[in-house]
Amino acid sequence: MKFLAPLLAAFVFLAIARGAEPEPVPMIPGETVLVVGGVSLFVWEKWKAAPHDGWWMNFVRAARIRVNQIQSVNPTADLTLLVYRPAYQTRGAADGRDYLSDIRSIQEAFKVRIVFFDRASEMVEYLNNGKNRNATPIVDFEYFGHSNKACLMFDYSNNVDSASKVWLHEKDLAQIRRGIFAKGAFVKSWGCHSGELFTKRFAAATGVKMIGAKGKTQYMDEELPILSSAGGYWIR
Repeated sequence: MKFLAPLLAAFVFLAIARGAEPEPVPMIPGETVLVVGGVSLFVWEKWKAAPHDGWWMNFVRAARIRVNQIQSVNPTADLTLLVYRPAYQTRGAADGRDYLSDIRSIQEAFKVRIVFFDRASEMVEYLNNGKNRNATPIVDFEYFGHSNKACLMFDYSNNVDSASKVWLHEKDLAQIRRGIFAKGAFVKSWGCHSGELFTKRFAAATGVKMIGAKGKTQYMDEELPILSSAGGYWIR
């Protein structure tokens, strides 16, 4: 917990379930950006021993829980959800439902900004230039979605079964412009295995430390994702 000491003046802390460390809620001026990756196609997953994303809202729900946490402490927080559009289009077509409209409804219900992206480069462009980062730096950046130790996988098992064609690889992190994050920004990947390599590369590229999981994570219905590997832990 030593790394939290310099932030005490700038953050209010929330306790979350299962005895996990409290997640900080930014109280300094700036933008919170929550990136929501895409879900798998259930037709490919339902027969597997450990299927992914039985519920299409797997990652959307997690982001909404985080939005609720932030707004309960800071009602005027500047919140943006960056959502990977193609995965919800294909999952919606497979399930016979317009999931994009469901996601858009969050914008009014929760008073947040919804920005869809189709390519990793569009996500990076928003981080760099979505707002004037001199006036509105990013104070909180979090990822909800599939990942491995080397990359954030926006379309895992959606375009190709058990694989990804759209990702932000650790070798792409140099595209994120230094200086867009506020001093002491909170940055976390809630995906699996990010703490095994990706977080180190993120810090080297951006100068900002990211929290990630050693091992797997499990997305929940009523709380933020939890560690699910024996001996797993969060690392920064």
